[in-house]
Amino acid sequence: MTEGYDGGMDREEAENMLSEAGTAADGEFPLLDAAIACAIHEDPARDPRTAREVAGLGCERLAERLKRESPEEAIAESMAGDLGLSGDLFHLEDPDNADVIAVAGRRRGLAVTIGLFYLHAARKNALTVQGVDFPGHFLLRIETEEGPLALDPFSEGRVVLPSELTRRALHAGLTPNVADRLDRLMAPVSDRAVLLRLQNVIFAQASAAGDYSRAERAALRRALLDPADHRPWLDVAAAREGQGALAGALEALQRATALDGGAALAARAHRERVRLRLN
Repeated sequence: MTEGYDGGMDREEAENMLSEAGTAADGEFPLLDAAIACAIHEDPARDPRTAREVAGLGCERLAERLKRESPEEAIAESMAGDLGLSGDLFHLEDPDNADVIAVAGRRRGLAVTIGLFYLHAARKNALTVQGVDFPGHFLLRIETEEGPLALDPFSEGRVVLPSELTRRALHAGLTPNVADRLDRLMAPVSDRAVLLRLQNVIFAQASAAGDYSRAERAALRRALLDPADHRPWLDVAAAREGQGALAGALEALQRATALDGGAALAARAHRERVRLRLN
């Protein structure tokens, strides 16, 4: 994938870029490029330069602040203070909140979308920052001299104390013996997993709204980004069935079954049901 690509891109070219990203090793996953490709795949009539400019400015501001501030202070002040990135408290269901190009323009979005800019700037400045797949709310983990800290990109990058992590975990339905395990609550995930989580959010929102074409695109992006996982193809099939595209749903179910070695009984049962509707 060509870093910094700013030319016009159609949906097919975006899919090719995502396929290429899907083959990258986790340590070499091109997070910003892949996130921009996801946004272009959703709506090709946009210019990615806004997202690249904001990401580049974040890298510059963080580099300056690291000369005089601690890592956790520097990244929060760079992203939230200098760039003005924070959570959209009033319109969480707005599709723009899950789109990296739209968020770059609005400076508001979901925690995971904002977190992409934190992660990109951290990579460029040799900070160890990773996503945390916290239940119900995306967080970041930053390594400091005093140990790992949890940051909330939705709340202007503030530090989340261990007691607050436990409270949030209990509120999300985790059992007390799990909610007290900070090592599990702050377990880092790969950059690929961060972008997959964002596509899952888009899929869930679109499905709930009955926007099955948007749901299909989100599920397809997951399939391209994680080509060994059969589960995105099940969601592609469900979205296609919601649009009445039964032949396409059957094709997606066949892909799912092939990927998991034929062990997906539910997929096969669903495939047969769709086949009967086709005949």
